[in-house]
Amino acid sequence: MATDPYKVLGVSNTATDKEIRSAYRRLVKQYHPDRNPGDAKAEERFKEIGKAYEVLGDEEKRGQFDRGEIDADGQPRGPFGGGFGGAGAGPGGGFGGFGGGFQGGSFTAEDLGDIFGGAFGGGGFGGGGFRSARPRRGEDLHGELRISMEECALGTRREVSLGGGREVSVGIPAGIEDGKTLRLKGKGEPGQPGMDGRPGPAGDVLLKVHVAEDPYYKREGRDLRVVQDIDLATAILGGKIHVRTPAGTVALKVKPHSDSGTILRLSGRGIAATKTHPAGNLLVSLRIVLGTISPELEALIRREAEEKAEQTKPESQKG
Repeated sequence: MATDPYKVLGVSNTATDKEIRSAYRRLVKQYHPDRNPGDAKAEERFKEIGKAYEVLGDEEKRGQFDRGEIDADGQPRGPFGGGFGGAGAGPGGGFGGFGGGFQGGSFTAEDLGDIFGGAFGGGGFGGGGFRSARPRRGEDLHGELRISMEECALGTRREVSLGGGREVSVGIPAGIEDGKTLRLKGKGEPGQPGMDGRPGPAGDVLLKVHVAEDPYYKREGRDLRVVQDIDLATAILGGKIHVRTPAGTVALKVKPHSDSGTILRLSGRGIAATKTHPAGNLLVSLRIVLGTISPELEALIRREAEEKAEQTKPESQKG
């Protein structure tokens, strides 16, 4: 269990934001890995300081910690905690285990600008001692997300947990291709500050989107194709049928004498429009299903077939 962040920074729980920043700057300068090369204890202390400031240096997180809503790691308190573990971890997808590393808070130039500047006269030590170091970019987080074809057709939004109590809202555009990777800039692991006090940029979140196959919809570019069963009476006489679309069920008129394979078009009912693409269409292919045939209908068809056969006989063979 993580140590109380107030104890890590050596301040009271009534400390002002300025006092917390001052304590953080002093400690991060003291325990920075580039000042303590090869010192595992100093490195561990440096990580603890960063994690503590991630909570106390953020006004919202500090309030949540003080109210007991999150723990010292920034994770929600309660029966269900933590991040998530892979592509199968629920509908929101998942990220694998991302371990260790410096967990910096919300750094600014004001916070860190004078941590090292002037302390060492802008120079360094030779012979393998203290050296200048550039800020380091945070690690990228990789994950996967599975959506349905209807979600793909209309576009959707998902709330995805990144672990450590962090969540991000992901907007998925209509018509995204299966296997497409979305990049969420600056939502990955926080960067590490350099010896000049500049904060390192955060990494990105790379989210691979999988579109589940659908037994009903078949995608063709921005269009969707479906097969709609109709009975024999509707095929002969015409009528209205109800067709399911991504945006809801609509009524569609079938003309009399429609054959199987007849294509009806519902304009704009395919993949939804975006800023760069117009809406696609829903193409409805009719398929006649006989169902139960009444004895009267069967007798009528038989008589017509017999009359037709009689008419096509040579004159010499007619009754």
